[in-house]
Amino acid sequence: MSKTGRNFMGVWLILSMLSVAVFAESITIKGSTTVFPIAQKAAEYFMDDNHDVDISVQGGGSGVGIASIIDGTADIGDASRPIKNKELNKAASRGVRPKAHVIAMDGIAVIVHPSNSIGGLSKQQIKDIYTGKISFWSGVGGKREKIVVISRDSASGTFETFNKLALGKAKVRPDALLQASNQAVLNTVARTPGAIGYVGLGFVNSSVNAIEVDGVMASKETVLSGEYSLARPLFMYTNGKPKGVVKEFIDYIKSDEGQRLVEDVGYIGLLD
Repeated sequence: MSKTGRNFMGVWLILSMLSVAVFAESITIKGSTTVFPIAQKAAEYFMDDNHDVDISVQGGGSGVGIASIIDGTADIGDASRPIKNKELNKAASRGVRPKAHVIAMDGIAVIVHPSNSIGGLSKQQIKDIYTGKISFWSGVGGKREKIVVISRDSASGTFETFNKLALGKAKVRPDALLQASNQAVLNTVARTPGAIGYVGLGFVNSSVNAIEVDGVMASKETVLSGEYSLARPLFMYTNGKPKGVVKEFIDYIKSDEGQRLVEDVGYIGLLD
């Protein structure tokens, strides 16, 4: 190939690369560590079918997800709780109109270390443990072992929902070990004898024991039937009605294929 031909080929490759960069579309997703596995899995499959789309998925907690919509640093904010009035007011002051999209259902599973023989607790017992009234497993029929309370930080939608549904908004005991994600709670409970924690249903595995709450185990059936009391919807938020590729992505998650992915990662799809 002549020097002129090589130069032409080089220019053509550069123009091709610039063309891809110009026409590629991107989506930034931030927020809930509960919703993170759904968003990540859906993003992988969506990008496989849409090579001109790049999706970045980040955690940080539900508070971070909603804040990212308000401050414009994300296209989608993941949350495992509804938006708060003070967040709506802040959004309105900035001309932002958060719109909620329910993309799955979840049950907050109460988990203990695998050596624990306790098979279930009442919500009152859970409240007494998390508020400090009960400090030993013998107080709820277990062995004489100190309870190590594992909880989520204040940015967590899982904490907000658990605090409301299980604790009646009571203050968590000051010696509770606060973790930044569902995975961190799971890992800490799994390696800490005497520990108790709570995670989204999609995070439960054989490294811990999930226990009954008021005689009911968290499952797809008990969440959908309303029997399991620590159930909740999972959200993705956008600024107003989504458009373009963001709308396509949310529509994909709500589709039959997207809801199968929801089920694949351990959560509860919206379709029968």
